[in-house]
Amino acid sequence: MKNKSVPVLAPVFALFLGSVLFADFMPSVFDAYADQRVLLSLLLIAATALGLLMLSYKGRLASLVPDLWPFLLLVFSFLLAALQYHTEPFYLVEPVFYALYFLAFGIGGYVIRTKALAREAAQALLVVAAIACFFYAAMTITVYLFALSDEFSQLDLIIPWGFVNIRYWSHVATWVVPLFPLFVLVGPCQRNRLWQLGAAFTGAVWWWVLFLSSSRGSVIGLFIGFVLAWACFGRAGLPWVKLFAKYAIYGVVAWFILSVAIPSLVFDEIQVRGLKAHSSGRLPLWQEAWAMSMQHFPFGMGPQSWLTHEILTDAYRASRTFGHPHNMYLMWAAEYGWISIAGLAILCCYALCHLWRQIALVRAGQTPNGILLVGFMASVLAALVHAGVSAVFIAPGSMLVGLLVLTVFWAFIKPEPAGPTMTVSASQSRRSRLAGYGLAIAFLVGSMVWFYEVLRYQQAMTDDLDFYQSELSLGNTPRFWLHGNFPRHPSQMPPHN
Repeated sequence: MKNKSVPVLAPVFALFLGSVLFADFMPSVFDAYADQRVLLSLLLIAATALGLLMLSYKGRLASLVPDLWPFLLLVFSFLLAALQYHTEPFYLVEPVFYALYFLAFGIGGYVIRTKALAREAAQALLVVAAIACFFYAAMTITVYLFALSDEFSQLDLIIPWGFVNIRYWSHVATWVVPLFPLFVLVGPCQRNRLWQLGAAFTGAVWWWVLFLSSSRGSVIGLFIGFVLAWACFGRAGLPWVKLFAKYAIYGVVAWFILSVAIPSLVFDEIQVRGLKAHSSGRLPLWQEAWAMSMQHFPFGMGPQSWLTHEILTDAYRASRTFGHPHNMYLMWAAEYGWISIAGLAILCCYALCHLWRQIALVRAGQTPNGILLVGFMASVLAALVHAGVSAVFIAPGSMLVGLLVLTVFWAFIKPEPAGPTMTVSASQSRRSRLAGYGLAIAFLVGSMVWFYEVLRYQQAMTDDLDFYQSELSLGNTPRFWLHGNFPRHPSQMPPHN
């Protein structure tokens, strides 16, 4: 079972990472960003339904609720807040999306854990991520060389490439950079010299792009994840700590050579993206989101109300408005209320309790998966910190990569299989399976209805795009599809013939 799992998992992981890093080379239905959103929506449905079917077949569905109750509580909080605004158009599109996201990685991690495949899943992910990130780094150097040959000095305008917004790349980097040391610490190629050089090259280029793009949120998140991982695991985490620091130093050297030394020889003047010391206008956004969260306490002002609500604070009225308050937690509090934040806090506390037990085992040398847990924990912590200043859990590329990391991480932190606690008769087992299959089918039917609403929502945005751009001058496309400034609202629509 363990050996057969890798050929199945690897193509799935490649689909996730390939659709994010190499979207420019893939056929597009809507556009790269919207395609990722549709793909993520379908994968969330497929992962959850497949998990329910597998658990039903093995007779483990009954143990799912006591094991994943914090996820169910968080899902309930999102849906409860959304139901307060059931008269709004497409009111369930985004809250169900978030509910499915948390449910999918919870069930996915549970299934991997009960099959004792956490290590195999992690290794498959690491091999695929190593190859994908290496080729992205290699093609980045190619883009760099073309820029030099064309005498184009504003490197930050074309690197990172393949993303509609430079920050969407930094979200992905936050998830994957902590995994780079694991490329050479675990897996079948860890002793291969060429593989080690490839991992070092990948780490250097990705760190260079982080510095080139001045991704403060990502760098801060990575630094905090690094420090906490080192503090929690101590000597057991030193191999990961040393490699993480080494790759960061390689990135500094690469930045000096590629962004300073070579451009100074090629161009008349060097154009280096400056590191900003201010909040980039986030404070008025946070004040507005806080004020929104208090309006209908504890339920918030409804899905995507950030884009349509009457402005509450003078500071926000005088500032440049965005499609997101650049803080996921305040955004959820503003739109889905503090009940969603309470649900998220309970889930984090539940995870932390189990994580702390695993940390103790790793420090005592009683688990073979210790170094894997170090890297995956650092990745999750970095992303959670970065989400406090950016849209880490809105951009579909970030969410696709994050879904993989979170699923494996959840499988690791509570690794003991949750088997049935009592013997059941054959008839009871049969009834349990039938009930599980019924639940899975009901879920699929409901999910298909929701996915149809997602497609209707996307089509509505496309139909109204010209109106928003020419008449209201409000941006490109709406938040759920792109980081814009508006949703579709009937009161703002032109009459349709």
